Amino acid sequence: MIPESPLLSRLGAPVSAITAYDYPTARLADEAGIQLILVGDSLGMVVAGLPDTTGVTLAQMAYHTEMVSRAVKSAVVVADLPYRTYNTPGETVRNARSLIDAGADAVKLEGGLDQIEKVEALSAAGIPLMGHLGMLPQRVREEGGYKKKGRSREEADEIVEAARALERAGAFALVLESVMPTVAERVTAAVGIPTIGIGSGENCSGQIRVFHDVVGAYPWFVPPFAKTYANVAGEMRKGLEAYARELR
Repeated sequence: MIPESPLLSRLGAPVSAITAYDYPTARLADEAGIQLILVGDSLGMVVAGLPDTTGVTLAQMAYHTEMVSRAVKSAVVVADLPYRTYNTPGETVRNARSLIDAGADAVKLEGGLDQIEKVEALSAAGIPLMGHLGMLPQRVREEGGYKKKGRSREEADEIVEAARALERAGAFALVLESVMPTVAERVTAAVGIPTIGIGSGENCSGQIRVFHDVVGAYPWFVPPFAKTYANVAGEMRKGLEAYARELR
């Protein structure tokens, strides 16, 4: 019998999750009732203007985690372990602990069957872990771009098998990114922990989105699966233009 994570008692169904990278956005998300806030390494692209997530460092993740955790009173705070910071079980535990010390309730790492030993090490160390299957942004250069996962039967079966293995190893939840919706539905039925989808259809236990996509704060690129509910960038631009006009 797999022991249930105490973090699950703080998550209702469906799970609402969003990224946040600083105090004001995290506080707004928490006050809005978002259940899970991910300090994602997507900050490399959204905040720092990098081409992908692979340039984000552990020190940067710890810094942003401190800001977010300072703002949050209710939501579960999860921090990404960045690229090349979990090569071995020992390194994984050591670096995960630094994010927990920065205020995270849990950490997230990417990958499936190849990461089980590291997830078990985290579990043994008492560090809650959220898994991440499907499209793995930290491997975008290796794979030559962002690609939908689970198109073939073999790949679909591997995702389901990895989800079960991650649950057995101690993961309390799974992000399913850019997974074929039928496969995401299979995973959700196969495990007893929440599946949180992004670009993986509606049949997950919850959904996660990037804060800036939801509020329209990053107009230069919006993923095709993202729905924008506001136009923050437009309002900011109008305010800045009005300020400049007044000075002139």
